[in-house]
Amino acid sequence: QVQLVEFGGGLVQAGDSHRLSCVLSGRLSRPYAVGWFRQPPGKEREFVAGISWSGNTTGYADSVKGRFTISRDNTDNAKITVYLQMDKLKPEDTAVYFCARKSLTPIVKMSEFPDEYSPWGQGTQVTVYS
Repeated sequence: QVQLVEFGGGLVQAGDSHRLSCVLSGRLSRPYAVGWFRQPPGKEREFVAGISWSGNTTGYADSVKGRFTISRDNTDNAKITVYLQMDKLKPEDTAVYFCARKSLTPIVKMSEFPDEYSPWGQGTQVTVYS
């Protein structure tokens, strides 16, 4: 079983940068992609960014393209860390941010669809003020 925990949420001023971390632990024997999603207040969960197992392929929602960067560190045998670097933050980036492991085949490739990911972390709140 794989566990995911997000770190780094907080209060950020518009225009600033901020980085979130997602730590995966547990049964890490199989390679899989990881995605970041967010749920703004009163809205449904939406795709933010995804990264393949190798890290060679990434994808972004149009709303964050050019501002957010996803990366991963697979070098530790005991855990995997996936980062979401967020630059030029806007108030509309305010949301609870979640990371999740790709569970639907092919699990090494990222996708934009939340239903293809399981399990999920508990989420971390990011609030951007102007």
